[in-house]
Amino acid sequence: MAVVELRQYTLRPGRREALIDLFEREFVESQEAVGMTLIGQFRDLDDPDRFVWLRRFPDMEARRRSLEAFYLGPVWQAHRAVANATMIDSDDVLLLRPLEPGSPFTPGERGPVGAAGPGPGRVVGGVHALGSAGIASPDRLEGAVRGLREAGATSVLTLITETAENTFPRLPVRAGESVLVWLAAFPDEQAAEAAHACVPGPFLQRLRLEPTARSALHG
Repeated sequence: MAVVELRQYTLRPGRREALIDLFEREFVESQEAVGMTLIGQFRDLDDPDRFVWLRRFPDMEARRRSLEAFYLGPVWQAHRAVANATMIDSDDVLLLRPLEPGSPFTPGERGPVGAAGPGPGRVVGGVHALGSAGIASPDRLEGAVRGLREAGATSVLTLITETAENTFPRLPVRAGESVLVWLAAFPDEQAAEAAHACVPGPFLQRLRLEPTARSALHG
């Protein structure tokens, strides 16, 4: 079963554009070459020093192999010092799996190497604790997803905590949490801003994201 990482990095003040430039030039094709799928990269619209991105693996064993190949490989070794110098914290990572295993993510068109600025549209999302009031179960998310699509979402991802042991412990993930995550892409800012009303709370986190020029998930 596919595995997805939702990664949220807290960066040093004013360093986000430097990381995005490096990431989109050096870390997109090089990660996909060793078996990962990059779902999307984003600027957090509510925090100028936060970079959010997602990547997918076929399963946990494939994740281990791909991460070993990338982080021990030549591209990361050549650029890790520059990348790490932009970051304060890179350990805010949720290990997830698709809520509906039969609904794989279909990437959109990605901008070329060297593309800059924002990508099309907006992406919004939410993180919810399983078992809480409101959207406490996968069944209750189903109606919310219909509402998001009726509101104009071009893509909706629904994810749930992956409980398997972290197969690459040198990259920590958040442990002891059980969550639902959804992400919805919209063609314009106005539609995206209204989307959270489609999903009942409470939220552990609301996400308002601007796709980067090379994000495969966009409006």
